[in-house]
Amino acid sequence: MSTPLIGPTSHSYFSQRLRLHYVDWGNEGAPPLLLVHGNRDHCRNWDWIAQALRDDYHVIAPDLRGHGDSQWSIGGTYPLIDYVADIAQLIHQKQLAPLTVIAHSLGGHIAMQYAGIYPDKLRKLVSIEGFGPPMPWIEARAKLGPQERMRSWIKELRSLAARAPRHYASIDEAVARMQEANAFLTADQARHLTVHGVNQNEDGSYGWKFDNYVRSHSPYQFNEPEMAELWSKINCPTLLIRGKQSWAGDPIADGRAAYLKDCEVVAIDKAGHWVHHDQLDQVLASIRAFLAK
Repeated sequence: MSTPLIGPTSHSYFSQRLRLHYVDWGNEGAPPLLLVHGNRDHCRNWDWIAQALRDDYHVIAPDLRGHGDSQWSIGGTYPLIDYVADIAQLIHQKQLAPLTVIAHSLGGHIAMQYAGIYPDKLRKLVSIEGFGPPMPWIEARAKLGPQERMRSWIKELRSLAARAPRHYASIDEAVARMQEANAFLTADQARHLTVHGVNQNEDGSYGWKFDNYVRSHSPYQFNEPEMAELWSKINCPTLLIRGKQSWAGDPIADGRAAYLKDCEVVAIDKAGHWVHHDQLDQVLASIRAFLAK
């Protein structure tokens, strides 16, 4: 009989007076590996990657503020700088540096900022669709003046305040919504992500764990020159992974990959924005090859 798989243990740490959650997959004597999820996701999104790498690394996966089992921000904003500070605090408190980071989407954006701020603290970085907003979105926002952006942001906050969290009568109903959002997911993947991504309400229904306010967009313009300066300071080897069917764009075509000193780009077919779910085996193969160098 095979030994049953032992899952991660749950822990908390504090950053900016918030209690934030992370899971630890053990193997503390091994090199540290941090897995950082994307917007409206949670730390258990990484379970398949964590299980594959846990024998070689000490794997830790946090829930970002406003996500999973971490506390929500007081107020209605989730600036990128606060996410970066939270990750910096976790790395500092757990004495993880120098470490390897694998991150997706918002998590990739956070990790790339951190790597530019503290280039000596990372051994290697894997950023899956992690350059932040796509260039067409940035260019469209740049055409708006500050008055229009501020008015739009305030209107958005009012809309989110009025938005009631969606309730699902059963886990199966929530799973169906998960599959509707990402057609590449298998039934087992969708159920796993849903089970770990919902809370049961007092009336017996289910709702997603994330704070609806994480949907809001800052009224300030995306500062491409400052981002580029931080990206140019990343010293560690970097692997960029993108899905060919994703909305996020091609970092080679839009020129952003050129800011990195030492990077390679892997584009994976039949994959959207959640590449590590859509084509897990290919993503794992690319990550293993990169980490082995």
